[in-house]
Amino acid sequence: MDEKILAAAVKPLCAWYEKNKKHYPWRESRDPYRIWISEVMLQQTRTAAVLPYYERFLAAFPTVQALSEADEDRLMKLWEGLGYYSRARNLKKGAMQVMERFGGQLPRTKAELSTIAGIGSYTAGAIASMAFGEPSSAVDGNVLRVCMRLLGSDADISKESTKKGLSAALDAVYPSGREAALFTEGLMELGEAVCIPGGEARCALCPLAELCAAKAGGITHLLPAKSAKKPRKILPRTLWIFKTADGRYGIRKRPKQGLLAGLYEFPAEDGVLSETEAAEHLSARGISFSAIRPIGEAVHIFTHLEWHMTGYLVTLNAPIETLTFATKEELSAVYALPSAFRYFKRYIEENEC
Repeated sequence: MDEKILAAAVKPLCAWYEKNKKHYPWRESRDPYRIWISEVMLQQTRTAAVLPYYERFLAAFPTVQALSEADEDRLMKLWEGLGYYSRARNLKKGAMQVMERFGGQLPRTKAELSTIAGIGSYTAGAIASMAFGEPSSAVDGNVLRVCMRLLGSDADISKESTKKGLSAALDAVYPSGREAALFTEGLMELGEAVCIPGGEARCALCPLAELCAAKAGGITHLLPAKSAKKPRKILPRTLWIFKTADGRYGIRKRPKQGLLAGLYEFPAEDGVLSETEAAEHLSARGISFSAIRPIGEAVHIFTHLEWHMTGYLVTLNAPIETLTFATKEELSAVYALPSAFRYFKRYIEENEC
């Protein structure tokens, strides 16, 4: 990769970023803890979605120590709706490691940061450069897109070798001190606001337009190159909203390992049942109920999987011992129900007394 082009991009990009940056709360501090939290939240999540969570999370867990001591159910409730819940669990695990190994202070180097649970190469580079001014790259999807276009490279960005090659090339020319932070944030901002994915890149606004090989060659729309993803598996499911006579709803905690680990859910099982089949299935399980009716369908998309859910409201004659029963208010305020169940939670909020 052409390090000369990358080196030439540093000054104009830093100057452009200082003039054009958006003002987000995590950009108002060089506190490595606050940067860490923001970078983890922003992984695979839109900035607009993160904004209402960020300050609320820091108010609850203002320090590494507070996060290391967090009650898991409270942690998950504060994360509810952000998705990819393993991020929250790894934050707590990482905070515990920082307390045990680094005296409660995040280390200053990318190498040491990378040893902490949940902190990969990108996050480590972001913290090291933005908080401590270390000349360390932070390569994510935005940065890959910007740099592949800048270099005119058709290397497959889905390959780890491409990411490592770009990281090495950037590290060779990365500035230090204040410019390290500006360059890291500038690359992120450029990818978010100008050198955008899908549609046409906004080359007329780009401070690197004169350096850009893709623009010169008229191939911006072809880059970055990426091999096709495998299609997601579709899993049909039948979901039960079990309701007691006193207006409580049955939920259960998922296993500690695997998808949505440790979170609460409405009971469900694989396969779709008709209303008649659903009634027969519950009776065969010894569940006593007075009424059952369909309440709609919902789809939730994970990275490699889609749940296609058919829901039934089941009015019970007696609670089911294996479930936890909660009021409508408790479902909103106490228990962390992931966004996969948003449709059914909203149904209860809007239709049930």
